Formats: sequence, structure tokens, C-alpha cells
Amino acid sequence: MNSKERMRAAMDHGKPDRVAVMCQLALGHYFLNCAYRPSDIWFDPDTFAAALVERQRRYRFDGILVNIPGRPPDWRNRIKSRQNVQGAEHICWESGLETIVPADDNAQTFSPGGARLPRANYLTVDVNDPHVQRLPGCVWNTWHMPELWGIAPEADLSDPSAYPKWFTRTLEKVQQCAPDVSVHVEVFSPFTHLMELFGYEQALMALVDAPETCHRALSVFTKNVLAQVQLYAACRPDAVLVSSAFAGAGFISRPMYKEFVAPYEDQVFRAIRVGAGPRACPNSLGNHGGLPLPSYVHTCGAIGDRLDLMAETSVDGIDTLDPPPLGTVDLAQAKAEYGRRFFFKGNLDAVNEMLHADDATFERAVRDRLRIGKPGSGYILSSACSVAPHVKPDRLQRLVQLAEEFGRY
Repeated sequence: MNSKERMRAAMDHGKPDRVAVMCQLALGHYFLNCAYRPSDIWFDPDTFAAALVERQRRYRFDGILVNIPGRPPDWRNRIKSRQNVQGAEHICWESGLETIVPADDNAQTFSPGGARLPRANYLTVDVNDPHVQRLPGCVWNTWHMPELWGIAPEADLSDPSAYPKWFTRTLEKVQQCAPDVSVHVEVFSPFTHLMELFGYEQALMALVDAPETCHRALSVFTKNVLAQVQLYAACRPDAVLVSSAFAGAGFISRPMYKEFVAPYEDQVFRAIRVGAGPRACPNSLGNHGGLPLPSYVHTCGAIGDRLDLMAETSVDGIDTLDPPPLGTVDLAQAKAEYGRRFFFKGNLDAVNEMLHADDATFERAVRDRLRIGKPGSGYILSSACSVAPHVKPDRLQRLVQLAEEFGRY
């Protein structure tokens, strides 16, 4: 079985030759372990694709997650200056925005002089105003920045034709370079876009103070995400991950999850499922044959109290499944209750069992997850959340070795 076939069998609850292995790596891990400038990994689609494939080959993972959309090919032409300051890259753009790219963490973009990027005010916002959707503080804009888009200011972001061709560039490049690997792509949950629109503290207040405004914004963002799903689905990835990091307990309650998260994400999951139509990306080497396109959701932290609500949506799988103390998911209990409903990916404590653990603790944790996750298929061995930047490459290589030794069917 090749990696693509193994991952598909796991997601379909089929019988792979062994448990599939696929971790999402923090961007800082690529920065530290690839011989590319961090800003090039962050902004250049071909460089990021090369880094993704390089690490997959080093660790022999069965899947690759493309978690940043493509970038415009002329992004370097928009740079006014670039220098290293205390180990971090500082990029000043012609627009006046400033981006700092640390050696081991995500890039952060600021207004001139280092001020925070502007966010919308939930008391006065008009969510239908296209300029509001282009505020630099929004997650999409933070990664691309409006002046790099090449998208008209008045363009409708719910229209797939409004997006430039480079949007799917990284996905297509990875598919070309790794045709036998399961290649997944990520979109953000409408709820994540809402958090970024107002800023996290203000967004949580808005859920209480201005729920109707939140619903209007979520409806707008859902349409935008659906357009991005349509663009990606045309390239035939092997799965689509919906990043919904901030929807666990301790952040929002079960009733809030049911009201503000599940209905909008379900529209996305349904669109992903029917998105496996004829290939439209001419260079795509993605999945073939009109198979349903799997979806899974990445939610950090305490989600043990809302797996039943997730089961009411159309999502096929759940990612992270943070165990205590980071979260509240017991893998054995989740498998017993929902093992036929979902495929599961994760549950290895990314801090206490991967980053800080000694070798014996790490290997015992991996063998434990293989023992629990393997029966009945539907399990992908992975860190619960992203692999921390400073996890040693040798430890990640060991994951597949252990899966081959203890995860065979």
C-alpha cells in the first residue's frame, strides 16, 4: 500500500496494511529544520511546497497538510526593505505594514510603527461592507495582506472567480511533487474568521452582546469559505481540514458551540462532501474516481463534552483530540462511542508526550495510542495539535517505525 491508499483506507474505516501516520507541523518546525529563509517558506508557494515535501520524505508521513494558501508570484516586488534583527526577519512593505518572521514561530504583521492591526467594532460593523472583510487584522488578510492579493477591493469573496490563480498554487505543487502521498488542504472555520474580525476578547463579548451581528458575519464568512472549498475541491485534494481551533470548552460553552459553530461548519462539511466533481486544476494529481471528498475538523483543547454535537454535523473525522491535561478526550472512550461515526487523528500530547518527554515515555505513549486506535481502523497516528517547532526530527521519524512495528493489521 502506498501512503495515499493507506490514508484513504483509514479515513474510510477500511483495512490498511498498518496504522497511517500524519502530523501537522508548526510553521516554526519548517523554519528550524529546512534550509530556506523563513519568510520564503511563509510567503512563497513553491518554497513552502518544497518544505512540506522535504519534511514528509524525511519523516515518511503518509499525508501532507497544505495549511497556507498560495501566494502571489510577485510578492517580493512589494518589499521596501528586509533585514535581520535579533534573529528574526523584519520586512517593511511598500504599503507601510511590517511583518516580523521569527526563526521558530509564525510570522506576525503589524501596522506602521509596530501597532496592532485594526479590527472591526462589533457595535458599529457592517459585515456586508467588502472593506470590512479586508481589514488587515483578519486571518486571511494577515497571511496575504490586501496589497498582495490582486483582488479588486469591491470583489465578492463568495465568488470563486474572484480569487487569483495562485490561490491553489501550493496545493497543486505538492500534488505534483508527491503523487503517492495523501495531500490535504486547510480552510478556516467561519467561527475562526469571526474571532479574527473582532479580535478574540471582543469577539467573545460579541457572542453575548450582539449575537445577531455575529450570525450575520458568520453567514458572510461561510459563503467565503464555501468559495475557497470549491476552488480547492476542483484540484482534487485527498481531504479538506476545517481549522476550528477556538471552539472547545473553556473558550465557548456547549450552547454557544451549537449556536455559533456547528450550523455554519456543517454547511462547509456538506460542500466538501459533494466537492469531488471533475478536476478543474489542469496540473492536479489529486484523488480520482469521483470518491466522496473527506472532511475533518481541527479543534484544540477540551472537546470531550461536544463530540455528540460534532456527530450531528456532516464531518467525517476529528483532529487533535487533546488528552488530559491539554484537553478532555480519552481515546478509548471516544473510539467506543464514536469510532464508527468518525475517523480520528491525533491524541498524542504534543507537549508532555512529544516535546518534553524522554524516549521511554514517548514510545510508551505512541504504543498506547496504536493499541487503542488500531482496532476497527479509522485511526491516524498523530500529535494532538501541531508538532512543536523544537521537537527533534529523529523523534518524528520514530513514529512511522513504531507504526510499522506495532500498528500492522
